[in-house]
Amino acid sequence: MNISHISDEDRNLIVNIFAGDSDSIHIFWNCEKGYIIGLCGNLFPCEINDPFEYIRKTDWIEDSSRSAFDVLCSQIEEGIMKSIDRNSIAVDIPMKLPGESVYALKHIFVLFLRNESGKIISAHINIRSYSEKETQEREIVHLFTSDKAPQLFGQRVARMMEKNADRNIAFIQFDVERFKLINDTYGVEVGDQLLKFFNDSLSVICSDDKPFMRLTADVFMIITVFDDENEILEFIHKLDSMLRGYMGIDYRLVYGVAIAEDRTLHTRRHGDNATLARQSVKGNALNNIGFYNGSLKTALYHQQSIEDDMTRAMINNEFVMFLQPKFSISSGKIIGAEALTRWFHSEKGLIPPDEFIPIFEKNGFILKLDQLIWEKACKKIRQWIDSGIEPVPISVNISREYLHSFDVAGKFSELIKKYDIPIKLLEAEITESVDAEDTSGVVRQMKKIGFTMLMDDFGSGYSSLNMLKTTPFDVLKIDRNFLSEFMESDRGRKIIAHTISMSQDIGLDIIAEGVETNEQAQFLSMCGCDAAQGFYYSKPVSAEEFDRRLLEVNN
Repeated sequence: MNISHISDEDRNLIVNIFAGDSDSIHIFWNCEKGYIIGLCGNLFPCEINDPFEYIRKTDWIEDSSRSAFDVLCSQIEEGIMKSIDRNSIAVDIPMKLPGESVYALKHIFVLFLRNESGKIISAHINIRSYSEKETQEREIVHLFTSDKAPQLFGQRVARMMEKNADRNIAFIQFDVERFKLINDTYGVEVGDQLLKFFNDSLSVICSDDKPFMRLTADVFMIITVFDDENEILEFIHKLDSMLRGYMGIDYRLVYGVAIAEDRTLHTRRHGDNATLARQSVKGNALNNIGFYNGSLKTALYHQQSIEDDMTRAMINNEFVMFLQPKFSISSGKIIGAEALTRWFHSEKGLIPPDEFIPIFEKNGFILKLDQLIWEKACKKIRQWIDSGIEPVPISVNISREYLHSFDVAGKFSELIKKYDIPIKLLEAEITESVDAEDTSGVVRQMKKIGFTMLMDDFGSGYSSLNMLKTTPFDVLKIDRNFLSEFMESDRGRKIIAHTISMSQDIGLDIIAEGVETNEQAQFLSMCGCDAAQGFYYSKPVSAEEFDRRLLEVNN
């Protein structure tokens, strides 16, 4: 629009209109030449060339909202330096301007002005307070754009999809992994501030063509148009960099993406698909972005079925302890057992451990299951003693997921006292990892009490020879894959032999898992490892079958 024909009188009228707006502050910023013209108050010195940089250095912004204001500034800077499609940016932030006694919610609206080539050269900045009526209306809008009453948001998304009928549309969800841990560590107030930061930042980052809403708890959803899937990843990476590190808190965001291929589906269905995609990468250390597809839906429905049944299964005693014997290679006698879990579902029959253990580790139910098996193992040892059967040690697994939050040593001590069994007969297995601080602390505490500690799966994943110099464990369990893979070459055999020799030289006992052939057993014996566990000797068996074999083999 050409405004060169406007008279001086009209120009003065426009200035007077802005100056008469006592509820707002108007700033005209020539960002290309670096100066501002302020109306309605003298908030800024005449010589400043960047009003937002000036505000950063004041106490006008409430501390909890400074990060959201930084996001606003970065978006404005990106618009000026690189240009963006949007013609305006807005955000609601608590501010206390000079002359005000308390922080109050202010609406900051920035309208960009471009030259003929489309480059942003100036901006109109409007800062104003909300009236009481506007505050009430704002609360109503928030109510009806929540997951519990998404009428307005659903209508907005439907209009957006209709408007962009010839373009691709993606539903993107994200949440904070283990958000409860933030509330527990820093307090609920800080958790609420973090969610407010997300909401304020999204109001800056998103636009009419990229609507967003906060779903329940810490879950947010954004709907965006795109031409190529790489645009989705670029947007998520940019979003992730802006939303991370609030107040120095270390947290991880997890994203789920559902592409709206079937436009006949209700918008809520697309949101549900994004939820499935988000849940699929929970606990995945290598990937925090999941994409929805049909097989994912099947897998997550199966997960939901497992979770629906787990509590009932615990009440109905469907989780059964099996024992896998540990043998002496030289004598052929049973020298111990590892307690394992089998789930005999009342309707579905036997559910393999690899179908439910990973799910329980993610949702925390593994703690209840572990404690159940610990107690069953102690009962079995007590039963052997009462029946006059020479007992052998039973090792039970301790999942690393809760080492930092559960008194493992206290629980084990309680069980030993409850069943009045020798402490040497209940052993504990933990898988070592790079992040060994929690593990080492628990292991040392358990050893101080008198328990024998086994490092499970040595030679796989994160464990290495470097750990041997500082490990607090008593026994190394050689991983089945380490054994089978290294047995295939002379060099591999030498590595196994030296690992066994070196471990024993520093006082560590060795037991080999996954022994499946006589060749493996004889090789281990030649290397000085006399303890073995695996299908060559026995698969895991019921407690009753183990009793029969124990009497048969050891008498």
